[in-house]
Amino acid sequence: MKLHRPAVSVYTVPTDAPEADGTLSWDSTTIVITEVTAGDATGTGWTYGPRAVGAFLGEHLAPLVEGRSALDIPATHEAMCRSVRNAGRPGIAACAISALDIALWDLKARLLELPLARLLGTVRERVPVYGSGGFTTYDDTHLTAQLGGWVHGQQIPRVKIKIGESGGRAVRRDLARVRSARQVIGSQAELYVDANGAYARKQAVRVGRELDELGVSWFEEPVSSDDLTGLRLVRDALACDVTAGEYGYDLPYFARMIAAGAVDCLQIDATRCGGLTEFLRAAALARAHGLEVSTHCAPHAHAAAAASLPDLRHMEWFHDHVRIEDMLFDGALDPTGGTIRPTTGIGHGLTLRAEEALEFRVA
Repeated sequence: MKLHRPAVSVYTVPTDAPEADGTLSWDSTTIVITEVTAGDATGTGWTYGPRAVGAFLGEHLAPLVEGRSALDIPATHEAMCRSVRNAGRPGIAACAISALDIALWDLKARLLELPLARLLGTVRERVPVYGSGGFTTYDDTHLTAQLGGWVHGQQIPRVKIKIGESGGRAVRRDLARVRSARQVIGSQAELYVDANGAYARKQAVRVGRELDELGVSWFEEPVSSDDLTGLRLVRDALACDVTAGEYGYDLPYFARMIAAGAVDCLQIDATRCGGLTEFLRAAALARAHGLEVSTHCAPHAHAAAAASLPDLRHMEWFHDHVRIEDMLFDGALDPTGGTIRPTTGIGHGLTLRAEEALEFRVA
């Protein structure tokens, strides 16, 4: 089975409300989708990033993979990675490789008429998720509705909100929002926070000690994920788990983070790190060092592979991406009860609704 040249499409979807975290604000999200065909089957992959990802995928990667074997994904992945040496792998190139690699895995599973989870091999039928959103732009009413919908409506027993507002200059409001979140979800649900690297090292320790008292068990990117020494300092000072890894664009990134003892749980994003091929390698690296892993964003791109990991803690059920994946694809999963089941259907189970998506298409 030989690969046809992949098709690429780009869609920008406005958010349903203004959104921000500790270091960035936005009002729309762009998804880059690629479809690759061999025989009578088509595989779909995607990533989240600028339109330039789609241009790079179409102009640089698509001609490279055309004519290759649909079944030999590692060979195609290696060819893509080698081809971006002079372009630079982190960022746009890595996201483009990731989208195409995900499409290749979906295609292979469809050619073999298997669920992707079965092709990879599973250790669990159901995968735990946590609700993720709680943007710093939300007022109390909005925050209450979102968290309450997850915990009390869908019975998802773990949720995450953003803190570090205004680059870490609004600590009082950060902590007030954490207290409010705890009141909404009750004492039994797990509460996580994500500062998106907004705090300085000792500031993060001071905030973290108050978070410990509020029962927060997950402190994501308390300082910049590039500051491995700072992550280790905060990790050693606090009871809650310190996590990072979402900006890993290649395997050496994860190796450095693990070697530094920077995190208690490694976050991996298959739509950035090089697709499912590199995602599984990073997870194996974490396992070799006794670390659990958690997937970052793009939940439907991770679901099948997550079911194959013995050391998976959970998946991020990220508001923006859940909304987009539900809008643009058939086959979206249901997280009611706090888990999803990605072991049925063919491939990863999602199919682009091309006609419905046209209103958001930008390339």
